[in-house]
Amino acid sequence: MGGNILIVDDEQAIADLIEVYLKNEGFTVYKFYSGQDALRCVKSEKLELAILDIMLPDIDGFTLCRKIRENYNFPIIMLTAKEEEIDKITGLTLGADDYITKPFRPLELVARVKAQLRRFTKYNFVEPLCEERLIEFSGLVLNKDTHECTLNERPLVLTPTEFSILWVLCSNRGRVVSSEELFQEVWGEDKYFSNSNNTVMVHIRHLREKMHDSAEHPKYIKTVWGVGYKIEK
Repeated sequence: MGGNILIVDDEQAIADLIEVYLKNEGFTVYKFYSGQDALRCVKSEKLELAILDIMLPDIDGFTLCRKIRENYNFPIIMLTAKEEEIDKITGLTLGADDYITKPFRPLELVARVKAQLRRFTKYNFVEPLCEERLIEFSGLVLNKDTHECTLNERPLVLTPTEFSILWVLCSNRGRVVSSEELFQEVWGEDKYFSNSNNTVMVHIRHLREKMHDSAEHPKYIKTVWGVGYKIEK
């Protein structure tokens, strides 16, 4: 697959371990132990994905994620040593696409990296012209070629994952899309775990907030309890 991957972790042993596994898969790795050094790399190199630890000696991973999202939309995976749900929610709120909790299995992290790159490639590069490229309805406009979205002529600033979720739901208007199907389609992973549903729920929540939609009285994204999510035709 290949590609340029940024690793930021002040625990040298962990950063070195991730580097070894990614290099074995053909990736080019840019490894740093502090956020400031990583930011300079982001500005100077063309990156396909970033792996950010939350606890860093200078600026924390949340701040680093937010700064990256100001100008770049490549996938971001957050690393956290904490099990607290608030860390995961905060990372996803700031624009991260996925998270993984330490300690982790290196092969699982590699699989997550590949899944994010597959999803990002699928939703950001031109595919056959016969496929639907523009969706317009009820004041919502999604352009798959430019990755831009507007609602009532006002731009919606979406992360790559949020755009992908909304595109899948809009492409299946009138049909319920299960959380499992949504996760497999957007994240590109065949295995669906219990925390996968939490990941989908958090992203749906953020989409609703940005669209000024609500779970109780939704205009766009409706929850079909026990099944999944649906956007009416």
